[in-house]
Amino acid sequence: MKLIKDFNFKKILSLFLQQNGSPMFNAKGIAFGVFSGCFPFFGFQTLLGVFLAQIGRGNIVLAAIGTWISNPFTYIPLYLFNYRLGVFVLRNPENIIIKPQLIKEDFWGQGWFFTSRLIMGSSLVGLFLGFVFGFIAYSFYKKKIKN
Repeated sequence: MKLIKDFNFKKILSLFLQQNGSPMFNAKGIAFGVFSGCFPFFGFQTLLGVFLAQIGRGNIVLAAIGTWISNPFTYIPLYLFNYRLGVFVLRNPENIIIKPQLIKEDFWGQGWFFTSRLIMGSSLVGLFLGFVFGFIAYSFYKKKIKN
């Protein structure tokens, strides 16, 4: 229980500030983490962010921190927005309702309808937010080096 009490915002911020590496290295870590955090893969977002940071040669610690963009306070608005964006991009009506009378094949078709829209929206939002947060992190670490 002591570990939970010692875990506070100041320690997270200091972990963010103490990262070594070039501004691009740190920015890529944040960008990959934020991108991964926009997907509804609960429990796997951090693993995905760290994996992408490893492949893209970004900061692994910052990638793990970046996935915290999705948390219990942001799940519903983030994923609802992702779904709505996916529906808009794929241009299909969003008023399809899953009814208990559907046969098995139709049920799986409805599941794919929902999932494809959510993943499409999550990809687009993740790319956008990844670039935005990556640019902010790059600017921050560039300024930190000058000072």
